[in-house]
Amino acid sequence: MKSRFGLWTALAVAGSLVGACGGAAPTTAPTALNSVAPPTPAASVAGSTPGAAITTVSLQLQWEPQAQFAGYFAADREGFYLAQGLNVNLIAGGPTVDNQTVGSDPNGPEFTIAWVPKVLVLRDKAQSDLVDIAQVFQRSGTREVSWKDSNISSPADWKGKKVGVWDFGNDYEVIAAARKQTPPLEANKDYTRVIQPFDMSLLLNKQIDTAEGMIYNEYAQVLEAKNPATGNLYQPGDVNLINFNDPAVGTAMLQDAIWARGAWLAQPGNADVATRFLRASFQGWIFCRDNPAKCVQYTTQAGSTLGAGHQAWMMNEINPLIWPSANGIGDMPKATWDQTNQIALDAKLLTKAADATAYRTDLAQAARTGITGDVNGTSFQKGTVQVTPGGN
Repeated sequence: MKSRFGLWTALAVAGSLVGACGGAAPTTAPTALNSVAPPTPAASVAGSTPGAAITTVSLQLQWEPQAQFAGYFAADREGFYLAQGLNVNLIAGGPTVDNQTVGSDPNGPEFTIAWVPKVLVLRDKAQSDLVDIAQVFQRSGTREVSWKDSNISSPADWKGKKVGVWDFGNDYEVIAAARKQTPPLEANKDYTRVIQPFDMSLLLNKQIDTAEGMIYNEYAQVLEAKNPATGNLYQPGDVNLINFNDPAVGTAMLQDAIWARGAWLAQPGNADVATRFLRASFQGWIFCRDNPAKCVQYTTQAGSTLGAGHQAWMMNEINPLIWPSANGIGDMPKATWDQTNQIALDAKLLTKAADATAYRTDLAQAARTGITGDVNGTSFQKGTVQVTPGGN
């Protein structure tokens, strides 16, 4: 039995959009599903038990197929899910899918990839019982990107500028960083907040002073573009980056986590299913750490709309968001969890801090104990990737 990669047919029009990763405006769940089954890998056959019961579950991804989710593609194609007795439907997200809302539905997928603050806002409104069962990304991938000659090197420099952000909760780190300045900077009073599309067109066309982008995606889109002044691709030295993980900025918030509904987890046997799902997913991410080129291949085969060159860059930037993980992949970095809560409270996104039921670490810990290999990535070293024109 094989895992399937499901593409909602309602998202067919989204292929031309260059996606960020944060999700979009709330929408109802699409009703049509188009499943495309990859070939059965040899590892699946070898790792499965003949006649063993197979449990089918679904994972709602946060965006369209891209290397941001390569570990799950690898867990599928390398047979890690099947070896754990699982048939996993991987469901694409995209600009018309509010993945955390879909995942919160009592009849929704068993597992969901979502950013932490977005789920906490839903929980605060009593609209979700999603529980963070594995904090895969240990660091924020969000950056603010500006041209070097704009002289924007810190959030204080946004005063009087056109600051590009994504809407729908993707801008929390930007809002918080502006408000941390002395005096605080407020949108549309001290700086102009410009809602940008999920690409870097406004920055490339010099219509805004700074743009929100993911280090693994939109920043690469700038470097993949041709500088009209030189006829060559833009270089890292042409831009400034504001990194929200930088202690001097200090507003990084937790992003990609694996979530499951509390009510589903409470049903007999489902905690075991979740542990097995996490174990296989962690193995997928370990595989991508050690075999990034293969995971780029799996990503393109899954139907990525951006080229192999762009996916290679993305894979190279995703790995450092996961590795090293001091206490093991999927463990909760408590200080960043607390910071995420505090930023959301300060921004009045939450009425109260998330309670103790919002995350649990026991399932990820149990999943790691069943893995042979390095679950911490202590010796991980980021690789180098050559930028390709247009990401091809």
